[in-house]
Amino acid sequence: MVKKQFKTESKKLMDLMINSIYKNKEIFIRELISNASDAIDKLHYQSLVDKELKLKKDFAIWVKINKADRTITISDNGCGMSATELENNLGTIAQSGSAIFKQNAEAKKKVDIIGQFGIGFYSAFMVASQVTVISKSVNSKQAYKWQSSGVDGYTIEETTKADYGTDVILTIKQDKDEDFDQYLDEHHLKSLIKKYSDYITHPIKMNMTHSHLKEGSKDEYETIIEEETVNSLTPLWQRNKTKIKDEEYETFYLDKFTDFEKPLHVIHSKAEGTLEYNLLLFIPAHAPYDYYTKEYEKGLQLYANGVLIMEKCPDLLPDYFSFCKGVVDSSDLSLNISRETLQQDRVLKNIAKNIENKIKKELEMILSEDRNKYEQFFKAFGMQLKFGVYNNFGLDKDKLQDLLMFVSSKDQKLTTLKEYVARMTKDQKEIYYACGESVAKIDLLPQVESVKEKGYEILYLTEYVDEFTLKSLLDYEQRTFVNVATANLNLDSDEEQKALEQLNAEAKDMFAVMQEAIREVKVIRFTRKLKNHPVCLSSEGNLSIEMEKAINALPTEEKVKAETVLEINEQHDIAQKLRTLYKKDKAELKNYTKIIYAQARLIEGLPIDNPTEISSLVLAELSK
Repeated sequence: MVKKQFKTESKKLMDLMINSIYKNKEIFIRELISNASDAIDKLHYQSLVDKELKLKKDFAIWVKINKADRTITISDNGCGMSATELENNLGTIAQSGSAIFKQNAEAKKKVDIIGQFGIGFYSAFMVASQVTVISKSVNSKQAYKWQSSGVDGYTIEETTKADYGTDVILTIKQDKDEDFDQYLDEHHLKSLIKKYSDYITHPIKMNMTHSHLKEGSKDEYETIIEEETVNSLTPLWQRNKTKIKDEEYETFYLDKFTDFEKPLHVIHSKAEGTLEYNLLLFIPAHAPYDYYTKEYEKGLQLYANGVLIMEKCPDLLPDYFSFCKGVVDSSDLSLNISRETLQQDRVLKNIAKNIENKIKKELEMILSEDRNKYEQFFKAFGMQLKFGVYNNFGLDKDKLQDLLMFVSSKDQKLTTLKEYVARMTKDQKEIYYACGESVAKIDLLPQVESVKEKGYEILYLTEYVDEFTLKSLLDYEQRTFVNVATANLNLDSDEEQKALEQLNAEAKDMFAVMQEAIREVKVIRFTRKLKNHPVCLSSEGNLSIEMEKAINALPTEEKVKAETVLEINEQHDIAQKLRTLYKKDKAELKNYTKIIYAQARLIEGLPIDNPTEISSLVLAELSK
């Protein structure tokens, strides 16, 4: 027996391998099982090209716990390793027997190799104080033992082994500050295998302890140790979707993603060609309770050939599709990859782009073929699509605009922008919208009444994100969006506009007196767009009154203010009342101005800064 040093020696390098590539210690079981699966796949390939090679038994992987010796043994009946292969694969950190094997083009067609033996193997030292490997090559009668306690080096010596294959024996650490004993618990270890290696294509077997009713007894139980296969073998996403029942998808979703309601829609596809991956996505029927909080973590489960490499990979989904749950399994990804390197992985970026396009097409299909389902989806996640439109300065608006829906004044039901434009009148050049707390309140707005009377349809925006979304879109099919509450909205004829301009010019001095009472208002003027309502509050500039309310509701000290315009219905009795007060009592005119301004603010859902004063003024007016 000869003591040897690692070829890429140094404690610093091994610490780097373990602490930077692997973020949690439990990953060791995934790595070692993946190596065992590779060894079986290699032997399977050899049996295909070497017809004289006779295999003695079915392929399998065994995981055994010995609590007394504090050992975990992962065994396989794969190809095994000679002394030279042990030296090359385990004596050099990051040496990859699997990677070399994958370079064989013919092999790539016939067998999948998951990992890279050198890197994955060293994860064992996160939990083991000593690692022993006993291996016998299928091409040799001699077995060998490799043993190491870490950075001090390793030994290789001859040993005995009944059959070909490999045993990896971990002597689990003892540490008062860290719970390594959990890995010696059969149920915990089984749960880790289910988590990380449930879809390895070879059976993973463990001896499990069960309690059974003793034969011939009604109440006496006995403990029996039984060998059982703990993995599911073939994942649902790798099966032919034409042979999968809806109930199977639903059961998988409910179990894997702990929802209480079956998914609204399932997306199951397989990509082949330059990129190869299986995709199984679910659109939930409702938003999780924490969906719009900082605590919500988006991401899909990421697998490499059935081996879990990330529980939630956020880079696979854009934020506006973060409601999707599901699985991506690709043979083009390396098993030994960290979260940091995944972010730079070209293959992953291409897969993510394909997934984004797939989700978009599926949503468009649902919208066109199953309106009720799409409206249910939009009520649950429509706000996220709207966020996506104005996020990143509207970079993704063209992708999402046809998926948006808003309530229409036509029938107070959800409509798309495309449907709205298709119904526009011949003389209509703009898309009109109005904002408010609810559809009912918007429908009562003074500005809405006159626009509807002209025969124009209005989009009712009830969520604070809505107007920001339309502002980000700028236009749709070359039609700009116009808020009916903007002061510049004018649906009158040229003749009517000139007549109104004349009236406002004549009332200029009166408005100046009124403005002394409400200095926060930028402009006061007459309008003819209010029909039966006496007054309304409009805005000028890019910031509307609803946007002011939305921004000021945010938990920040910074507050904004829209440039407001008090508009007075020139055809209402209130116009003559103001003219009379201007001539007789300017002080009374100012008081009356405060009252009608308070009324306009209430209509817009804005607070009154001086309610006591306004109440007194109203009572005084009523007592006359």
